[in-house]
Amino acid sequence: MQLNDHLTLQDFIAVVRNFEEVQLSEASRARVQKSRQFIEKIVERGDPVYGVNTGFGKFQNTRIERDQLEELQRNLILSHSIGVGEPFPKDVVRGMLLLRAQSLAMGHSGVRPVVIEGLLNFLNHQIHPVVPSQGSVGSSGDLAPLSHLTLALIGEGEVEHKGQIRAAREVLSELGLEPIVLQAKEGLALINGTQAMCSLLALLIHDVEILLSSVDIAAASSVEALKGSHKPFSEGVVRLRPYPGAKQVSENLRNLLQHSEIAVSHENCEKVQDAYSLRATPQVHGASRDALKHAREILDIEMNSVTDNPLIFPDEEKVISGGNFHGQPLALAADYAGIAIAELANISERRIEQMLNPALSGLPAFLAEQGGLNSGLMISQYTAASLVSENKVLAHPASVDSIPTSANQEDHVSMGTIACRKAHQIFENTLWVIAIELTSAAQALDFQAPLKPGQGVKAVYDLIRSEIPHLERDRYFKPEVSKIREMVRTGRLVQAAREAVGQLH
Repeated sequence: MQLNDHLTLQDFIAVVRNFEEVQLSEASRARVQKSRQFIEKIVERGDPVYGVNTGFGKFQNTRIERDQLEELQRNLILSHSIGVGEPFPKDVVRGMLLLRAQSLAMGHSGVRPVVIEGLLNFLNHQIHPVVPSQGSVGSSGDLAPLSHLTLALIGEGEVEHKGQIRAAREVLSELGLEPIVLQAKEGLALINGTQAMCSLLALLIHDVEILLSSVDIAAASSVEALKGSHKPFSEGVVRLRPYPGAKQVSENLRNLLQHSEIAVSHENCEKVQDAYSLRATPQVHGASRDALKHAREILDIEMNSVTDNPLIFPDEEKVISGGNFHGQPLALAADYAGIAIAELANISERRIEQMLNPALSGLPAFLAEQGGLNSGLMISQYTAASLVSENKVLAHPASVDSIPTSANQEDHVSMGTIACRKAHQIFENTLWVIAIELTSAAQALDFQAPLKPGQGVKAVYDLIRSEIPHLERDRYFKPEVSKIREMVRTGRLVQAAREAVGQLH
């Protein structure tokens, strides 16, 4: 793949998780060289320009001599590499490398092509800097994480290569790669930006799109297990309040529930209405879909933006200090996404309770064959409740917080990376809750036999039962829930449903 004017989420995943190699296009190289020539002209003239020949942050008015400019950039990276906590996963780091290269390749940062090629060499040789996950306030972008990324580029710090953590300089030497000696502006250009939070958000948005279809499958399975009505999912209902997400969810449910023998069996029952967690599924799931669609739109803009400071406009021979490094758009989007995902777990846990509580389901208590001797799925609801409660704490927005930094020069910050990290944890928790709902629904559907559920639900039920047997008596079934969770994460569950029903949003 060549870096070009527009990076898509599909491109991002191809490089970050599928290890597709990346090259700098000739058009991008020309833009970068033009921008760099203007920086070199500034250095030659000695004009005072922030980050080129001045200090940083509060030291913006301190002039730096020409023979100290390389030391200035090196010192910037060394001093800013003070992140803490567990390192980011490999895919997050690869995303940071790609997104930083993409931003610099747009030709408004003033770096040499060799700097971008250094980032791409790390990607193509699968050299992954060890980047601590904590320490960014999200403005001036992700300073600490990006400094650790750049630290490896200059031959310092540690990297992961072929499964081992080693000194960066040692790995570069082994592969015949030279550490980059940073020149004027280049260190600052590498660390002023939103690439840690953007990489996190990109991976979240990609992964959550599989989750969205899976939660609809789980809901449809619960509807069948509880002999719920299909009427709330009719096209006529959603047409009167036509949110895009609700329309998609209603269509999914209708497709999944087609040809249901269970539905026919209770057409004339006395029950008037189902609980909200069943009949309001399109409205709740749909609202989360719409929120996540907005986050996706923010992501598309951010992946193709120039986010460092100052910005270089070589055609007009201007250097402008602005605020493109500020993470507020991503912070708000990530908080919103986290809340949207948390709500999917909230309503899922209520459907679990509907199935396990005999007063609500009409099924055996906790879906146990011999209740009392066996506890059945009783404690799985405890686990779901715990995860949902944890999500509620994590869903508190990070973006409403700000602590001034750099002696009040940077007096409003976004906390965007914290928002993205929290959203990932909410996602991981939600995967467990959905897996528990699917486990419960499969067990409950066993009690509806010989009646068959809708064709999409049956396909998923058959997949689960092909690997996980009915719970006749208590056993250690945590590994089984883990297996269903992986079916969701990898898309196997969605694929099984799609093969049965065709269309599935």
